[in-house]
Order: sequence, then C-alpha cells, then structure tokens
Amino acid sequence: MELILGYLGLGLVLALAGIGSAIGTTIAGNAAEGALKKKPEASGNYMVLSALPATQGIYGFVAFFMMRSMENPAIVFGVGLSVGLVCMLSAIRQGQVCANGIVGISQGHNVFTNTLIYAALPEFYAILGLVGALMV
Repeated sequence: MELILGYLGLGLVLALAGIGSAIGTTIAGNAAEGALKKKPEASGNYMVLSALPATQGIYGFVAFFMMRSMENPAIVFGVGLSVGLVCMLSAIRQGQVCANGIVGISQGHNVFTNTLIYAALPEFYAILGLVGALMV
C-alpha cells in the first residue's frame, strides 16, 4: 500500500502540473486567437504570453525527478499532491492574467511589460512549491 501511495504522489505532481499548464496555455491561446483578428502585428507578444503558463508543467516535471529519490512514500504523496495543486492553480490563474493582457494589447494598449510582471506573481507560488519540495 505504501508503494502505491508513493507512486500516486509522483503521478499527481506530474499530472496536476501538466493539466494546469494545458488549461492555462489554452486560456491565453484562445484570447490570442481572437486578438489576432484585431491586431495581427502583435502576434509575437501574444505567443510569449500564451506560452508563459507552460512553465508550471516544467516545475512539476522537475519535482517528479527530485521526488523519485525520496524514501518515505507518505512524504512523496504529500509533496506530490501539494506541489501539483500549487502548480495547477498557478498555471490556470496565470493563463487568465495573460489572456487579459492579450486582450488589452489587441485593443491598442501598451500593457505587454505590465502583463509579464503581473503574470510573474502567480508563477512565484509555483516556484515556492518547487523549492518546498527541494527542502523536504
């Protein structure tokens, strides 16, 4: 049973972070598709903002590899669940921030830099989750 718990923790960190990144990038990507119709010359900015939520999936992948060497399956489960949830929610919310920035850019506002700064705030919590996993 303990072995199953440990593998479940490894699966959760990878799956939840990946699911969050997939949702976050599609939220921003949907906004970018609509924005391309209004202001196609800003497609580079749209692409950067749409890709930003993908980083949480990378954090989940890194946590997965770090946690494989942990010996206590209960700790692996707890860390996997918590880091996975933090990365998932962070990616979704970051995707929403990026989508709003994309809409603002398409309306002619110069908000790319500000959107990057605002989008870095939810990312910070995913990084904290990863650092927390390192400290265990």
